[in-house]
Amino acid sequence: MTNPERDPDLVTCTSTGEATIEVLAPRDVPLGGPRAMRVRRTLPSRSRSLIGAWCFLDHYGPDDVAVNGGMKVAPHPHTGLQTVSWLFTGEIEHRDSAGNHAMVRPGELNLMTSGRGISHSEVSTAATGTLHGAQLWVALPAEHRDTDPGFVHHVPQPVRGEGHEARVFLGSLLGSTSPVPTFTPLLGAELLLSPGTRLELDVDPAFEHGVLVDTGAVRVDDHEVERGELAHVPTGRDRLVLLAGDAPTRLLLIGGTPIGERIVMWWNFVGRSHEEVVAHREEWQAQVRAGDGVVTDAQRVRPGRFGVVVGDRLPPIPAPPLPNARLRERG
Repeated sequence: MTNPERDPDLVTCTSTGEATIEVLAPRDVPLGGPRAMRVRRTLPSRSRSLIGAWCFLDHYGPDDVAVNGGMKVAPHPHTGLQTVSWLFTGEIEHRDSAGNHAMVRPGELNLMTSGRGISHSEVSTAATGTLHGAQLWVALPAEHRDTDPGFVHHVPQPVRGEGHEARVFLGSLLGSTSPVPTFTPLLGAELLLSPGTRLELDVDPAFEHGVLVDTGAVRVDDHEVERGELAHVPTGRDRLVLLAGDAPTRLLLIGGTPIGERIVMWWNFVGRSHEEVVAHREEWQAQVRAGDGVVTDAQRVRPGRFGVVVGDRLPPIPAPPLPNARLRERG
């Protein structure tokens, strides 16, 4: 578990003769409800909003579904981003307004493109006893953020070497390349390291990288990263050196070229201005409201930018109130 003595907003830094590495500690966030599923959020943080085009990272579990109720995220909207669902344990059912219906399972990539607008739901299945995984978002570049909604499912084949195993779900690493197209250069991979394994990775120096530790601990270029923490490695390095601790280690490695744009991210929307996000919120509210309240069945959502989630009858999630201040740009 995350060290309770560490400030959840703490950022530690180290320099190894190159640009500075930051280690971002997670903050605990409830997803809502009296038996709220809780997640560890490392991106965005106070000091960092983006790693390449990656703009959001929630890490959760292992959670006993009998205790916390599992994942039950009713229909809700997205714009300007892609969602990346990656599981270690359990199973989640995905439905969206583009007509896609798929299961999220361990070691399998589910990537949803919101583009100009989509709505979807994610619910852990009845067969799931333990839920453990990560949810990540990728900001779409300005020229593609109004693209058509879409969905891709991909099962990467494991790449094995001495003391390590990798599944590359986006981009290229260790001689493995994912066939999944992206709108900006990206890397996404799960790595398993045996105790004491030292792994040198050739990486693109134009990329910045993030190393999220799921289990165990790892040294990233001689800096300790504990469970739940996210190390940010700046551009300019053509090699990453990972050294596992004395226990089996699992981590997610993400990366990409800096997006070079400032974004406005609020609730489930990624835009470029306060006004754009406010307009998208109003459009969603207009779709889900009936009379004085929110509709109680997703199939009663009105047609509009975000569509209707096919086959889901949960009450849709209304947008929260906007803050009393102008939404700020990040990047």
